[in-house]
Amino acid sequence: MKKMHISTTINGDETEFVCAPDETLLDVLRDRLALTGAKEGCGTGDCGACSVTLNGRLVCSCLVLGAEADAAEIGTIEGMATGDNLHVLQRVFIEKAALQCGICTPGILVAAKALLEKNPDPSETEIRYWLAGNLCRCTGYDKIIQAVQVAAAEMRSA
Repeated sequence: MKKMHISTTINGDETEFVCAPDETLLDVLRDRLALTGAKEGCGTGDCGACSVTLNGRLVCSCLVLGAEADAAEIGTIEGMATGDNLHVLQRVFIEKAALQCGICTPGILVAAKALLEKNPDPSETEIRYWLAGNLCRCTGYDKIIQAVQVAAAEMRSA
């Protein structure tokens, strides 16, 4: 199978990689680029554990081909923190105990960030709707929703 040369931007950094035409973006991120924050929970786009942004749009990286990243802008959980400073969402998730095992957390954080970039003052219903594609088996969703609400308020006041 012929390999493809891809040039893209990941978390603000210009990146190049080679992949097979049928290789998923999730596999490229994890196996070729050592960006292991996105997790494969289901492989069918049902759980959201592999959520990333592609040109500002929230996607399940298990459903996107690596080749589709050519000339695109990709955002992953690894790009949320700046240096030693956690993103406000990450910090508040820790403070509010809105995470447990860590399989779903990166995808939820990426999805929440995408929501707050689109709507900095979402209602509880909007948060629940936006995060409906992210499944968590360990926590109750209430702490997650509350953490997003607190982070949104902090981000608006900053």
